Amino acid sequence: MFWKFIKFGMVGFSGLFVDFGITYLVKDILKGHKYLANSLGFIFAATSNYILNRIWTFESNATDVGVQYIKFFSVSLVGLLFSNAIIWILHEKVKMNFYLAKVVAIGVVVIWNFFANLLFTFTE
Repeated sequence: MFWKFIKFGMVGFSGLFVDFGITYLVKDILKGHKYLANSLGFIFAATSNYILNRIWTFESNATDVGVQYIKFFSVSLVGLLFSNAIIWILHEKVKMNFYLAKVVAIGVVVIWNFFANLLFTFTE
């Protein structure tokens, strides 16, 4: 399980580039709402993370890819709720920088996502 967590972390790190890239594009370039930007970044990252985790981290051969993706995405959506709540508390209430709050949220959510996916999504 340790190596799976390391792989999961590496995939998640690649997802950071997707997440922050989309978030920055929508929030700062397109001037979209910060929580919409955060949500879109998270969705794009979750999709790329699913593909990489399925192939590399969990080496899944399950044929029900659609069901598995829905499970993975559902776990990610719960993570998104956690992420937005953490960002809201840290940014709006504590007045922490938005992107620093996002880093803290990612740190918390990665633990949730790993164990939920290990026990729920990739259980074959």
